[in-house]
Amino acid sequence: MTGKRILLGISAGIAAYKSAHLARLLKKAGAEVRVVMTEGAQAFITPLTLQALTGEPVRTSLLDPEAEAGMGHIELARWAELILIAPATADLMARLAHGHADDLLTTLCLASEAERVMAPAMNQAMWRHPATQDNARRLEAHGWRLLGPDAGDQACGDVGPGRMLEPETIVNELLGFKSPGTAPAVPFDTAPVSDTHTSDAADAHGMVVTITAGPTREPLDPVRYLSNHSSGKMGFALAKAAAERGARVRLISGPVALETPAGVERIDVESAVGMLEAAQEAAVDSDLFIGCAAVADYRAEQVAEHKIKKTAGDDALTLRLVKNPDIIATIAKNTAGKARPFMVGFAAETRELERYAQDKLNRKNLDMVVANDVGQAGLGFGAEDNAALVLWRETEGTPPGRLELPPQSKGALAATIIETALKRLHARQGSSSSSMPPQAKQ
Repeated sequence: MTGKRILLGISAGIAAYKSAHLARLLKKAGAEVRVVMTEGAQAFITPLTLQALTGEPVRTSLLDPEAEAGMGHIELARWAELILIAPATADLMARLAHGHADDLLTTLCLASEAERVMAPAMNQAMWRHPATQDNARRLEAHGWRLLGPDAGDQACGDVGPGRMLEPETIVNELLGFKSPGTAPAVPFDTAPVSDTHTSDAADAHGMVVTITAGPTREPLDPVRYLSNHSSGKMGFALAKAAAERGARVRLISGPVALETPAGVERIDVESAVGMLEAAQEAAVDSDLFIGCAAVADYRAEQVAEHKIKKTAGDDALTLRLVKNPDIIATIAKNTAGKARPFMVGFAAETRELERYAQDKLNRKNLDMVVANDVGQAGLGFGAEDNAALVLWRETEGTPPGRLELPPQSKGALAATIIETALKRLHARQGSSSSSMPPQAKQ
């Protein structure tokens, strides 16, 4: 990041206090930093603070007589190589999504051809609102990269997605911006800075998380295979959310056309058998294992050596299929009594969602299950949004814990699922003789 020209935009959210630390970290990483603040942002943090940290004047006005030819927005738009807005409020996202240019920050965003990144920060209900989700998708379509938001306790007292990512996490994301899928060579410590609203129960720093994602392909012959409609988006969103909480993440993926989240180790597989082998190896030192992949239930008993040809006079083709291994049930069973990961399964259903989810929770010896109705239009396979019912084991003899998550972006849903899993994992560790992760015990 040495010499990279970064324009840091700050909008009117309580998370603006984190922007001072973010500016310091960007400078420490070698970047040149200039700050633009909205009028509302100045109610949360003063321009003088940012000026002292960056060594540059802070811009707040669209019509600045001291700017070059009085055209401050054009001057800054040409100067910036990267525009980073942190925090980005719901209001600012809405204005940028619809092309408004009514203050300095929004105007220079429209006038610049720089890379554009924002870290949303707002109340959880505001983030989940369909209008905000529509704006987020519109911004991404316009070339913005959204980092977060994180999930956890909020200043207003709510709990859920909407917290701005920690400054260290944002900088690490930027360090990996040019090389998706690889961790930065010298990452900043992602342990949260002092923040009375941070939920320690949802911290993953130092943990190992393994996630399976996407479909599997079961070959029939050299050119055909059995598969399903899974895009892998949910599993990749979970990997991103876990990495943003400081976890070391292994993502075992079937064939998908998705970019690996920054800082995540990706392992590509094709078949269910290949995914099982990778999962068994990865589960050995994992604290949390999430089976999100849509694994084919069956495979061909025999794979044809050559392409299967149509035969004249035959209007039907008979295939003999055999059952594939149940990956998450195998991991849950074979690691019992060892350093067993906290096991989270997914259930894609088209009817009787809760009954089938609870059955899967018990039958496969899971700690938590996330069920979604893939029969709903606009949700599930291939879609950008999803909804879920989350069930988890409580104490012996009591009904499972239950959380309903309404339709929302898969990124927001993933943040809440990871938060819930980590809280249950910490609760389980707290009730055991030691709360150390498996790899620390070895």
